[in-house]
Amino acid sequence: MKLSVKTILALVMGLSFSAVTYVYVVNEANGESQIMNSASLPLFLSQCVEKSVSTPLDLEGRLNVAVWNLYKQQKSGWDSVLTELVSSNELVLLQEAKLSKNLAQFIINNSQQVLMAKAFKVFKTPIGVMNLANVQAESACAYHATEPWIRFAKSALVSQYLLSNGENLMVVNLHGINFDWRLKAYRSQFALLAEQISVHTGPVIMAGDFNTWRQGRLDVVGEFATKLGLQEASYETDNRNRVFGKALDHLYYRGLKLQKAHSNTTEASDHNPIQASFTLIEKRV
Repeated sequence: MKLSVKTILALVMGLSFSAVTYVYVVNEANGESQIMNSASLPLFLSQCVEKSVSTPLDLEGRLNVAVWNLYKQQKSGWDSVLTELVSSNELVLLQEAKLSKNLAQFIINNSQQVLMAKAFKVFKTPIGVMNLANVQAESACAYHATEPWIRFAKSALVSQYLLSNGENLMVVNLHGINFDWRLKAYRSQFALLAEQISVHTGPVIMAGDFNTWRQGRLDVVGEFATKLGLQEASYETDNRNRVFGKALDHLYYRGLKLQKAHSNTTEASDHNPIQASFTLIEKRV
């Protein structure tokens, strides 16, 4: 079949229009890097928030942390698993949290203090990373990184919580870029967060779904962890979700003493949660 010049031009123009439309729609869905800190009034108005806080995150020097990709609450039973996680951990770090009415009500019913860094919106419903805790954070900032191919954003949340030993715990909750074969955008995503971690003198937790499904990605994470003095948790039971034999979810830390960590199975998401128990290290004067 031979196409006329007019037909070819029409096809090219149609494809160009479709591409431009797609980019516009995705950019609108992504919006700006913004944070939300109230489930009862879920507004995304600024990149950073600050609070005056006097209550420490830990309980008499003990700190339990959970990490879980919630899979946008697409599987049944997510609320039961999340209830267990918030009841047994002082801090729960979620990825792919979809701020539906059900999740917002869950947060309110369980008296959780929430922080959420929006990645993008689907039908006006924000999706991104989320911190749930018994106490408020002293500060928090949201960050965006754009997927090179599909253009949708991944989000990260950098927050600080008061500890009972007088230190501030920096918590980095990250959903890593997925579709980036050359790893340029992936490396840039970690470099931006490393800037924040490198100037923090207290303890740090960096955790989330890093999308480390091949060795090159693990190498990038390992490189930054080494530079920042972060150590990866070792697991008594390790059922973390794997792709091509590589675990996707991680928990790194420094300035804390790890007591134990495990990852048990669940049918409530396509990822299995991580749970870790820490004790504080006495602050040096």
